[in-house]
Amino acid sequence: MVGLLNCTCVGLIKAPVAINSRPADKMIIAFSRFSFTRLYRSFHFIKNFGSKNYYVSNIGILFLLCYFPTQIFAQEKRYSFERGLMGSPFKLIIYAPDDSLANKAAQHAFKRIEDLNLSLSDYRDDSEINAVSAQSGSDQWIHVSKDLFDILFVSDDISKKTNGAFDATLGPIVQEWRRATRKGYFPDKELIANALGRTGYRKIKFNAATQRVQLKDKGMRLDIGGLGKGFAADEAVKVLKSYGIKSAMIDAGGKLALMDPPPGEKGWKIVISSGRDSIETIEYANVGIATSGPTYRYLEYNGKRYSHIVDPKTGIGLEHHVRTTVISPNATEADALATAFSVSGITEGKKYIKRFPNNKVWLVETKNDQVKSWNTILKDK
Repeated sequence: MVGLLNCTCVGLIKAPVAINSRPADKMIIAFSRFSFTRLYRSFHFIKNFGSKNYYVSNIGILFLLCYFPTQIFAQEKRYSFERGLMGSPFKLIIYAPDDSLANKAAQHAFKRIEDLNLSLSDYRDDSEINAVSAQSGSDQWIHVSKDLFDILFVSDDISKKTNGAFDATLGPIVQEWRRATRKGYFPDKELIANALGRTGYRKIKFNAATQRVQLKDKGMRLDIGGLGKGFAADEAVKVLKSYGIKSAMIDAGGKLALMDPPPGEKGWKIVISSGRDSIETIEYANVGIATSGPTYRYLEYNGKRYSHIVDPKTGIGLEHHVRTTVISPNATEADALATAFSVSGITEGKKYIKRFPNNKVWLVETKNDQVKSWNTILKDK
């Protein structure tokens, strides 16, 4: 034999038991860091301890325990990270074998989200999405990044399938409602009408071959806030997977992307609410979950509450209380559909969901003091 093979064994290993063993024939050997020579001596000691009728296979197992200590004994630990991004707290819960991998994966996931925000945020004057909006009505086919093209293309598909209940061209009307909510006034009807005239998902065209888009009317403004956080969460999942992370949860300001469940669990336990007094705990993995409702963001005017979710047809914030939770194959779809179903309501929503396989929804809406609920998430409970 040339050289020494070092390895580390963690924990206690029970010595093989003789066929005709006596109580004294059982022993416990604790191994720390040792050389292959010490391993051989340990085997020799075991062989000559008490009865010589031992199982050779046990020695092979002992060798494997020492030769592959990391693979056999390594246990994934829970790590939690948080950072403020896209105007919301982003939380990562990761299960990884060591601190170094967990930190590296989390930091690169956050970096990916930061890069997306630089490109997709309509709050930033220097963002790519605002640069594209500035060229609306110019008849130009504008080359855009893959991220922007992909998220706009997904948005357009959802708009078509929900008859415009979701619309990424609502930027002009959203701008009016942001100002109104911040300053506490109701938007002027003429302002709303003018803004609505510059919206419409049919006014954006795509050329997939050249990765270009065209905004038909001057003054259009893109706003992907309705699915941006879900998209970012899904992109973070891709980063974590590239580091070999299998079990993780990304909470993007309430939009969840779930990977494999924690070790030993069937799924991630998530608490969802109707927005009133009904609370349920569900258990899922490898899905996206999003909840939408006017819990924190709304305009209170003349005793009436208007949601931050704007109806694309009227240009007015939803006037009835609605709380929508959607479970989808990914967080992007869940995020967008939570908004779309809030706008469409129960009756139309039941039609639209048929176009989205493997989706579940819990929608509670209150109109004129009447509460209606549509729940496909808990129907089997």
